[in-house]
Amino acid sequence: MAATETAETKKPRTGAAPADIERNPFRMRNYILFAAGLAIIVGGWFLLRAGDITLAPIMLVLGYCAVLPLAIVLK
Repeated sequence: MAATETAETKKPRTGAAPADIERNPFRMRNYILFAAGLAIIVGGWFLLRAGDITLAPIMLVLGYCAVLPLAIVLK
């Protein structure tokens, strides 16, 4: 049987439907934290390449073990 289109299915989507919000659990805060974590990790790798053996490991551990998991876990 062919599906009939109703007025609801023909409407243009103007905003995020509740189903879309449930499908994507990440918000802008998550993306900002993820970008900050990547920036911290990249900065740590550059410092490590430059020979800094004090701040670079701290930045790498902070980025990998704190900021990135926090960006994934927070709702």
